[in-house]
Amino acid sequence: MKTIKLEVYGLVQGVGFRFMTKKLADELGVKGIVMNRNDGSVYIEAQADPMTLQQFISQVKLSPSPSGRVDDVRIDEIDHAPYKDFSVTYQ
Repeated sequence: MKTIKLEVYGLVQGVGFRFMTKKLADELGVKGIVMNRNDGSVYIEAQADPMTLQQFISQVKLSPSPSGRVDDVRIDEIDHAPYKDFSVTYQ
């Protein structure tokens, strides 16, 4: 199990991006969190096996929301205790 954080920039707030990201995560079996940030970006922590994470990253880069647009994604591996599910959180 690997855990990564993604910082997603573009048109990613107000377009259903978090909820579509949760739907994608649930379909792939990814655990973690997604939340809006004050700077207009979206923050994601995702936990799964490396192949599944690659699929997840690819879909996030394409924007899981049809109304969204992803301009940049910054990805780093992090240490985190196991997540139980994938949830939309609020700051």
